[in-house]
This record gives sequence, structure tokens and C-alpha cells, in this order.
Amino acid sequence: MFRPLKTYQLVVDVVVAAAFGLVALLVELQLGRGADFVTLVVSSVLVTVAMAAALAVRRLSPGIALGLAWLGAIIQMGFARPPGVADLAIFAVLYTTAAYGSARVFWAGFASSFAGALVITVYLVFGPYFGASGLTWSSIPIALAVLVAAGFALLLSWTVGALVRTGVRARENRDAQQRAEAEASAEQERVRIARDMHDVVAHSLAVVIAQADGARYASAADPAAATAALGTISTTARAALADVRLLLTQLRHSQGDGPQPTLGDLEELYAQVRAAGVELRVDVDPAPVGEPPAAVQLAAYRILQEALTNALRHGGGGPVEVRLAWHPSHVELEVHNPVPPGASPSDAHGHGLIGMRERAQLAGGRLDAGAQGDRFVVRAQLPIGVPA
Repeated sequence: MFRPLKTYQLVVDVVVAAAFGLVALLVELQLGRGADFVTLVVSSVLVTVAMAAALAVRRLSPGIALGLAWLGAIIQMGFARPPGVADLAIFAVLYTTAAYGSARVFWAGFASSFAGALVITVYLVFGPYFGASGLTWSSIPIALAVLVAAGFALLLSWTVGALVRTGVRARENRDAQQRAEAEASAEQERVRIARDMHDVVAHSLAVVIAQADGARYASAADPAAATAALGTISTTARAALADVRLLLTQLRHSQGDGPQPTLGDLEELYAQVRAAGVELRVDVDPAPVGEPPAAVQLAAYRILQEALTNALRHGGGGPVEVRLAWHPSHVELEVHNPVPPGASPSDAHGHGLIGMRERAQLAGGRLDAGAQGDRFVVRAQLPIGVPA
């Protein structure tokens, strides 16, 4: 029933209504000259107070304002008063019913425009103040003109309010759509950075852990192995730190993607895995012709990185096989790694496989992963030349 308004809005409405009421009361007292003084004063005060009150609460409660306006009109007709300045408040009330009222108040204002035009016409034609001669053939055109003029004036106020209401709703919908698009864009960016962070950190930590464990057992027999392992750990950690800093810079400053890994970085990835003690076999047949799209290179690199990380973490110690086939229309990649007997083949419900599938889908391809006998197989197919 009541709309939330700011304090200054309420103050402005009350001040405007008070000023309007004061001016309207003076004019109403002048229009009623010749009548009984007490009746003149009482009727003028009642009509002015009702219309001024309707004007004061028109934005706070359009429904109550409409009711007060009807009350003022009924009092005016009850005292057989002529139309006056106080009636101007009706137009402001009809405007606010259409602009700010609820659905019921909205349509109540619309109906009041027609009903008010009819009441004004009947009152002027048959009322005690104007209709001394009643309805005659000569007064019919006047009655029709009054009906059209009153209906046009009342509906015009209501229509302007309805247009304002439509504009406000359109602006709110546009703002809501922009907020939703901004939130969706931010969420996509967070997911992308989280995916990159997972790929970088998970792979680097897996290599570091493997090197540290290997150095701990090998240092007793070969002290040089510990030194080599520490060198690999240092190199891997520095590379991971640089990648993490790049991702954090993107997150903090919302800058561009920055340099992303390409097929030329695969040899470094293979070297890190081999340095961790994994027997890695790589077969590329056929080789890529020309320069594949950057999105395909990035997806292939990240999928291979995550698949090799899983092989390093969950593998059974046997050889890991990587196969790449660069066809003119698509690239096929496979990663096979042994699984220890009785062990869980991979983090099937973790973020690794989810991230690989997202990578493939973003590049327009697909990815399947699962156990096949004593081996865990990751297969992906990415289109070349198709927009992601």
C-alpha cells in the first residue's frame, strides 16, 4: 500500500501539497460567493483538504491518493460546488496511479478516467449548479463535447504516467540484464583463471613431490641425485611461480590473457615429467601442418599437462604413452598410463577431469577418460579451423 520514499521526497510532496491547498482554498472561497457563509467555508475547506491530502500522498500511496481524490469530488458535488482549482490535483493523482501504482491501482486509475469523465458530464448537464434546464436537444452537443474533453484530459494524465512506468520498467530490465551479463562474464573469468591455476599448480607440485621423494631415497646411494633433483625442483617452482603471478595479475587488473603455452612448450613439459622419473613415450604422427589455431594449441597443451599430472600422481610406475595425430580437420590426442592393481584409476570426481573436459568443449571438441583394463586412457578430439 505504501511505497518506499526518501525523506526529501516526502518533504517536497507535503510542502507542495500545503502550498497548493492554501492557494486552492483562497480561490474556492472566491468561487462560492453568494452562498451561505458557513456552508461556503465548510465546503471549501473539506474539498481543499481532501484534494491537498491526495496530492501529498500521491507518490507514497497512489491507491489512497485516488480514494481521497474521489472523496473530494463527492464532497464537491454534494455541496453543489462548481469545478475549481482544487480539482487540478486529480490529474496529478491519475498520473501517479499509472506511473507508480500496483497492478490494481494502475487499472483503477484507468477506470477512474472513464468514470470521472462520465461523472463530470452528468454533473455539469444535470447537476443542481449547471443543469437547471436538464438535457435537451440543444444541450446534447455540449454534453458530448464535455464528455470528450473531460475524458481526453483525464486519460492524457493517466497515459503519461503509463509511459513513465514503461520507461522505468525498461530501464530496470536493462540494468538487470547488464548486471547479469557482468556477473556471468566475471564468473567465466573466475572459472578460467581457476582452471589455469589448477593446471599450473597441480602439475608443478606433482613434479616437485616426485623429485623430492626420489631424491630422499636416492641421496644415500648417490649424493649427486639429490643435487639434480633440487635443480629440477627449483626450475619447476620458478616456472610455476611465474605462471601464478601472471594469473594473479590478470585477476587483479582484469588485463588480457597474456602469453599462453603453445605446442613449442610441450618439449619442456615432457622434460619435466621425465625428470620426475617417469618413462615417457611420445608419438606424433602425422605432425601438424602449418600453425594450428592458438585455442587448439592451448587446449592440447593443458589437456596433456593435466593427463600427465594424473599419470605422475596415480600411475603405477610403468611407461606413459602420449600419441598426437594432427589431421587437416582435427587433432587426436591420447595419454595411456598404467594403474596399480586395486588402486583408484584417477580423480574421476575431482577437478582434473572436469577441467580437461571444459578445455575440450571450449575448443569445440570432446574428451573421454576412463580405465581400460590395467591402464587409464584419456582421449580427446579437437577440431581445427572451427570457432570455439
